[in-house]
Amino acid sequence: MKSPRIDLNLFVVFDAIYSQQSLTRAAGVLHVSQPAVSNALARLRQALDDPLFVRSNTGMSPTPLARQLIVPIRESLKNLESCVQLRRSFDPASARQTIRLHATEHAEMHLLPQLLNLLEKTAPGIDLEVVFTRRRDIPVELAGGNLQLAIDAPLINSGDLLTRLLSKDHYVCVMRPDHPLAGSDLQLEDFLAYRHVHISSRSRGSGHVDLALRAVGEQRRIGLRLQHYAGLQAVLHQSDYLAAVPASLAQQWTLSQKPLPFEASPLELHMFWHKGADHDPTIMWLRDTIMGILPPSQSTH
Repeated sequence: MKSPRIDLNLFVVFDAIYSQQSLTRAAGVLHVSQPAVSNALARLRQALDDPLFVRSNTGMSPTPLARQLIVPIRESLKNLESCVQLRRSFDPASARQTIRLHATEHAEMHLLPQLLNLLEKTAPGIDLEVVFTRRRDIPVELAGGNLQLAIDAPLINSGDLLTRLLSKDHYVCVMRPDHPLAGSDLQLEDFLAYRHVHISSRSRGSGHVDLALRAVGEQRRIGLRLQHYAGLQAVLHQSDYLAAVPASLAQQWTLSQKPLPFEASPLELHMFWHKGADHDPTIMWLRDTIMGILPPSQSTH
């Protein structure tokens, strides 16, 4: 048979009664009523199967069990208070810790260079671990503290998570600078006439651009599917392939870029964190830091 769980607040009452040797004075210290203190003591007596305090000439005297418990209880309360104080007094300049977050490859390329540069200047003791986590696993990883933050498309549905829009990025079509289409405006029939490179972490399925094409009754030919953007430039420089990519990434490459010849909704990046960590100073600081490195035109509160 499992032992009943004890409300940790009862130990705060226990410490006050032990110190004051009076239920009335303990209630005054705790800023609660005497019946509330009596009720808490009754619950603790039942949970521990011991009277804990007995009336004497000097007030409420502790039993032998209470004398045994007071030292570890006070040490535990002190440790908890230290943890709370540490959270309140978080200082990025002096903090020494590792923060683990999930990010898509697009998020890594879009945000990490600026974020790392800022951390070097303002939080030199903060280290980052960036991992890729399956979307269905992200809520569990955030809840368990294995991740502190996740940056991804708004496709993670969980009532336990909070989110904030980071940026919106429109798509452009990229190709080698001397591509046959590079010297003119891109038409839909030309876009569809060439084979495309599609980048996705998934092994199959449609992409953002394909859904937009489907809405106008068209379909492009995917001649190559890659899991990462790293090899895209080399492929495009050596072929007539086209690729539709976020504009923020295209700006980093030596490729010709054209507006898409059809309407496609922008790619959104969102931050996700567990609601239980909403007031965690480290995560609050990291969220604000990430928002601060985005240009005003891209960040949205």
